[in-house]
Amino acid sequence: MRSIKKAIAGRIHNILIHSLVQSTEERGETSLKNRLTSIVPDISEQYTTFRIDSKDNYINTKVRAQHTFQTSLTLKAIELLINKTCERKIKIVDIGDSSGTHLRYLEGLKENYSIELKSMSVNLDPEAVRKIKAQGLDAMQCRAEELHLVNGGVSADVFLSFQMLEHLFDPVSFLHSMAVHAACSYFVITVPYLRTSRVGLHHLRNNLQQEVWAENTHIFELCPGDWDLIFRFSGWEVAARDLYKQYPSSGLLSWTKYLWRRLDFEGFYGVILKKSSDDSKYYRSW
Repeated sequence: MRSIKKAIAGRIHNILIHSLVQSTEERGETSLKNRLTSIVPDISEQYTTFRIDSKDNYINTKVRAQHTFQTSLTLKAIELLINKTCERKIKIVDIGDSSGTHLRYLEGLKENYSIELKSMSVNLDPEAVRKIKAQGLDAMQCRAEELHLVNGGVSADVFLSFQMLEHLFDPVSFLHSMAVHAACSYFVITVPYLRTSRVGLHHLRNNLQQEVWAENTHIFELCPGDWDLIFRFSGWEVAARDLYKQYPSSGLLSWTKYLWRRLDFEGFYGVILKKSSDDSKYYRSW
């Protein structure tokens, strides 16, 4: 029975791999994905709660496609910054970074944009900070919600936060504190894409009596429209947005959206935010 289940899972994963590849091709990001793979060939240490098996083609393809989407969005923010300020010395801070991978990608791509890059990673997990520093990168151990309190606040030209908001106890207070206290031009954020908002807490939903950590625990899983309301409420406006789906929009493999919806997420929602108090100023308790 176990071998049959393994064989079925293997076939499903093969279908999903083709779905991911076609989605990346449809988005015109295959070349970027290949470039990122050459910059960081090994992503086995991407997470701190588990190691990615280099022989697992499914998880490697899935993570590479996500990274390509996230990096593409970051590059758009850098272009917006250059067009706005003509500044070529750019500081980027990755909040919730568990490996330094995205900063290494940007370091490898900086010559394409003729920029000087200064970067730093922020994570609550001491193991993630140790791992990042071991690669020669700058890293700070800090809770995301308390980042604005450290040394008078951390500043950056561009802040990054990839799949982090859904892990926070209070994403509204975090976003508001960043809008008020953290100097930046843009904030790049990605979150899981859902058609309808829900509370995550899947270990409780499935009655699992086990320890969980911030990295592997989703609290709020919201749809794009609800995230947009929270952005506005907390002091931001969307300068650009993108929706990455883990399947192509047309063709035979477009039906895999039902598989993704059942087994994972359909995709990921990404935004480039800039500060705006047009809506947040009406809430008087702050």
